[in-house]
Parts: sequence; C-alpha cells; structure tokens
Amino acid sequence: MTRAILLCTTVALVVVSAAVAPAMAKHATLRPVTYTVAALPNPLGGSYAQGTSINSRLQIAGFATLAGNTTMRAMLWQPNRSPIDMGTLGGPNSAVAWPNRNNHGAFAGIAETMDKNPLGEPWSCALAVFYIAPPTGDICLGFRWQNGTMTALPTLGGYDGFATGINNRGQIVGWAENTYHDPTCNAPQVLQFEAVLWDPENVIEELPPYGSDADGAATAINSRAQVVGISGDCANAIGGASAKHMVLWQGKTVTSLPTLGGNYWNTPMDINENGTVTGFSDLPGDSPDSPNFNAFLWTKSGGTINLGVLAGDSISEGLGINDENQVVGVSYPSSHAFIWQNGTLTDLNTLTGSNSRYELIDAQEISDNGVITGEALDTTNGAIVAFEATPK
Repeated sequence: MTRAILLCTTVALVVVSAAVAPAMAKHATLRPVTYTVAALPNPLGGSYAQGTSINSRLQIAGFATLAGNTTMRAMLWQPNRSPIDMGTLGGPNSAVAWPNRNNHGAFAGIAETMDKNPLGEPWSCALAVFYIAPPTGDICLGFRWQNGTMTALPTLGGYDGFATGINNRGQIVGWAENTYHDPTCNAPQVLQFEAVLWDPENVIEELPPYGSDADGAATAINSRAQVVGISGDCANAIGGASAKHMVLWQGKTVTSLPTLGGNYWNTPMDINENGTVTGFSDLPGDSPDSPNFNAFLWTKSGGTINLGVLAGDSISEGLGINDENQVVGVSYPSSHAFIWQNGTLTDLNTLTGSNSRYELIDAQEISDNGVITGEALDTTNGAIVAFEATPK
C-alpha cells in the first residue's frame, strides 16, 4: 500500500517487451518533451513537501511539514501556486497521499483525530505517510475536503480508515477497519480491514476481497467507477502479504489482475479513465520482507507488462497515469523520477536542463496535458519540495 523497504541490488535496465504495442497504439505520436520545473511554496515553515495529485484545473494536492518537520498538513496549491492548509480532524497530521481524479474541487485524504487508538495499532497512516513525523498513536480516518471543509469518513465499525482516490462523481475509495480481530494480522495490528467505497453522501460500502483472502484495500477509482486495489492477509496493514493479489472491482465483482510473478507487494496505484492501470508488482523470488517490485502497466487487451527500471537501478514504482497512458513514478536506489511513454522509460532529470536547481526524486501524478507533480531535492539548501513540471 505504499513504498517499500528499498533494495540496493543493481540490475541492468529492463527492456520493455513488444507487448507494449497494443497499449500505446492509440498514443504512438507522443513526443519526448522538456520541462520547466518550479517548486511549490510551503508556508508552514518545514523543509519537506510533496505533490501527490493534479487535476485538469491544475490544482495540486499533497502535503507539507511544519517547522521542525515533526508534523504535516494536507495542502492544496491553486493554479497560481498559492497554498491552502487543508487542516486536520483534530490531530496533528493530515495528507492527500494518493492520486485524486476529481476536477470539481473535491479531494480525499487521511487525517489524525484527537483520540488515541485503544488497541495501539500504528495503522496504515503512520506506516505509509506519517513516517516522516514521530508516531502519535492517534486514530486516523479518511476525509473528504470540499468548499474549505474537511469531513471525516466512517469506518466499518473499527477505529481506523484510509481514503485514497476520488473520481469526478464524488465517489471515494480506500480501506477501513471492522470489529473482527483478524488472526492473519501481525501485532500490533489487530482489526481486519476491507476495501471500501464512500458515495457522495459519505455512505460506506464494503468491497469484497479476492477469493479466500481475508483483507483488502482500494487504491484508485475512475469516473466509470472502476476500482483497483489489493487483496491478501491483514499482516501489518501495509504492502507485503496484504498485497498478495492486485484486483479490479466493477460493482461487487472482483477480478484478479496478473502480476509480474511475485507473491507480495502487488499494488495498483492509479487507474485512468480508459481503465488502464499502473502500479508496482514483485518479481519471482520475493518475500514479504524482501520486495523486488517493478513498475507495471495493465490493459485489458495487453495484460500486465513490466515497465522496467532506470539504468543501474533494481526496483521501481508506477505511481500515476493520465489518459494518454503516460506513466510517472520513481526508480531506486537512485531515487529518480521517471516518465514512461511510447515504450520507453526516461529519467525526468534528463528532461529538465543542466541548470535546474531541482533533482526530481519522485513523480507522483501527471495530468492529461502532461504537467507532473511529485517531490524534488532543492540542491541549493537540501530541502525536499513539492514540484510542478510543465512541458515546454
């Protein structure tokens, strides 16, 4: 459900197979471009920020830290780059952590409340996003943010929830705990969680896991209400054995998508309006504690293809995809952002000019007109900044 413990093994650049042709046939005229990179301001005083979502109105959402980098807030940057602190649900931390697909000013994310988790569960929020700040033990819930107001999303009866994506119909997906003490959980996680969909009125609907799996989580949704996510064991409520299967829901019907051959960390991250999916999937020889995932692209006609890694790297993640089937993500251990198009994986840093002060370390999302957001290292002061990369 998030970035994994990184491997440092070096492998050669993976060559994308001819299977990419069906996926890219419609978009074969896409041309490589160069980008102008600008940092998005952090008015909160911290030195860490990330853009995670960008819509057709060029609103960028993500998060930024306060002074001292021990607390973070969900942030919205307007098209003129003016920042808005989206607030919290009473606790110290909040974030828009996943790509959102809504062009009407509505966003989904996660936020801590004022209440402590009585079971001592660190939950997905702290493990996946709030790891930058010291653990608080606070209950974390998904939220809907619209018209300047943050509203908590209900769970399935348990304490914690997590909201990832929102579509243009106002439907939000994520995962939420119920009250069942799941024996497949690894301590300190106790409660079972399932993939869920919240309707525009915040009414929650459970989405079933795949086959005999115990738990699930939804990670993205498009405006056709196609939902992607993971299915597996409860484990630690983050990646690993929780992501044995990557799945697609249409209504209550759940379908397993083919992986790259591994047994764990199989995680769709984004789905475009055409139903094309990107994410990351383990290769054969993996284990829950030894991920070896590569970025992938899945289409109904072409199946799952490996997008590879940047030269000298060993693992990669596809994080965002637009309706032109352009994929952005990150490759490790170089920690360089990439763009994949026309069957080719390219380091974004080779497209920004030799005089750029920013090293792009993570590309999270790309709009349909090719504008990219993520996080970058400001080489002049060492700060991690949210960026906007605009095609020239």
